[in-house]
Amino acid sequence: MGTSPTRPASATATTDAEDALASRLRLSVARLHRRLRQSADPGLTISQLSALASIERAGPITLGDLARVEQVQPPTMTALTSKLEAAGLVDRSIDVTDRRIHRVAVSAEGSHLLARHRKQKNAFLERRLRALSESDRATLHRASEIMEELTR
Repeated sequence: MGTSPTRPASATATTDAEDALASRLRLSVARLHRRLRQSADPGLTISQLSALASIERAGPITLGDLARVEQVQPPTMTALTSKLEAAGLVDRSIDVTDRRIHRVAVSAEGSHLLARHRKQKNAFLERRLRALSESDRATLHRASEIMEELTR
């Protein structure tokens, strides 16, 4: 019953197994992401933290380029970076070659905040990992390598 006229039973079983794995993996990653978010100090929204991390990673970046990276509309990014600037987490400057363009860079305070958030999230994971067996930690080490391949 689970086979189609064009696919052998073994292909259906593989597809069902892959579907189940994809579902479990998606749910586990989403739950872990939520737990990591909850383990950090509140204060910034997820969007603000994401933008701040993207600014740090990209270096001084135009608001248009940042909007593309974060997949939001430019007016949304302008409002978001204005809040980050007001909080002292980013510095805004005018491009020296085109004065119509603004660039944002992470301030020292912004870098400190990102480092603190990362440290808190790592500490949460480290506590959870210590509760696992050595064998499970080795399995997760290999799984993290595979996850990195999936995200390339």
